[in-house]
Amino acid sequence: MPRTAVAASRARETTPTTLDQLLERGRAQGHLSLSELRQAFTEAGVGAAEGRTLVRELTEAGVSLADTPQTTAAEEDFDPQEAEAEAQSIDIDDNTSVMGDSVHTYLKSIGRRTLLTAAQEVELARRIEAGLYAEYKLEEAEESGERLPPGFREDLEWVIEDGRRAKDHMLEANLRLVVSVAKKYTDRGMALLDVVQEGNLGLIRAVEKFDYTKGFKFSTYAMWWIRQAIQRGFADSARTIRLPVHVLEMLSKLSRVERDMHQRLGREPTPEELAVELDKTPDQIEELLRTSRQPISLDSTIGEDGETRIGDLIEDVDSLEASEVVDRQLLAEQLRGVLANLSPREARIMALRFGLADGKPHTLDEIGKHLGLTRERIRQLEKESLSKLRHPSNTIPLLDWAS
Repeated sequence: MPRTAVAASRARETTPTTLDQLLERGRAQGHLSLSELRQAFTEAGVGAAEGRTLVRELTEAGVSLADTPQTTAAEEDFDPQEAEAEAQSIDIDDNTSVMGDSVHTYLKSIGRRTLLTAAQEVELARRIEAGLYAEYKLEEAEESGERLPPGFREDLEWVIEDGRRAKDHMLEANLRLVVSVAKKYTDRGMALLDVVQEGNLGLIRAVEKFDYTKGFKFSTYAMWWIRQAIQRGFADSARTIRLPVHVLEMLSKLSRVERDMHQRLGREPTPEELAVELDKTPDQIEELLRTSRQPISLDSTIGEDGETRIGDLIEDVDSLEASEVVDRQLLAEQLRGVLANLSPREARIMALRFGLADGKPHTLDEIGKHLGLTRERIRQLEKESLSKLRHPSNTIPLLDWAS
């Protein structure tokens, strides 16, 4: 038996009774919940390869599996054939503005690999699947303390290593597919290589989850993961204020529709026209347009000299005129002079009562607690102090400020 088939052959082991009962119920009623099936797989210790085999058998038997994910806005304009054609036609000697020196170097490094045929994808996927299952069985044996025969352990380790090599091969062969997708996101606030890096994370995820038994080309499947990873990368790092992924998808769709309508109408479309096109309300469109605005740093420079900052041109409505600052200082000096005619305790009470000490007027109770006096005593002292302050010798210096 070839070594790559050692772990894969384990997928035909008999499933536990509980799982058998669930499968029989699914065949009898014609449908089954995917979440219920996943839970049963976990409880029964079913591996990825065996699970896919069982799901395929259920599908072939006409059993409908629920919980199928819905199409998102990111997939509406997806054309995998077009993307694959772009990946094949990427010029590794492209020196345009989009393809800077670093990107050009990266393209030359990945240009040594050609895209895979459908048969090669299936072969690599089988090796990856076998490697993952072998790794699972080896970890299971180590956790349970099971002693594996030396020859069988070596076979498992060889299959694991072969699966990793197959995974690397499939990743390297599809790196140009990531670039073809990333080039469409060059005007979103991230450098192209950063977008490519986010897309590569999606490609890794696609390689790990690709099911060759469905009969689809890998590029068709990988495109969704690549786009999702890129969009999530934009949500996490492209904006100063993070936006949810579904909002970014809606903004992308709005931008595309806005460009199309501008070309068709010869003018900027109104929020009402965009709302009809996107099946939204005008208020929702205006909210999206406000959300799409990028914040600007107050330290950003403007002008040819580059020495003027935006913050220098924004009025501070809370700042005082120089003359007003001087007037306030003079008034404070006059008030201190008037209060000096009172006893220290009376001056303290008046300052607290009218907010001259900290800018906040205090109640009689608060002043009493602060000075250790009763509320009534504070009221009496306040009355006496006001009577003294009404003397002409104290009021005349303040008449100019009253006017």
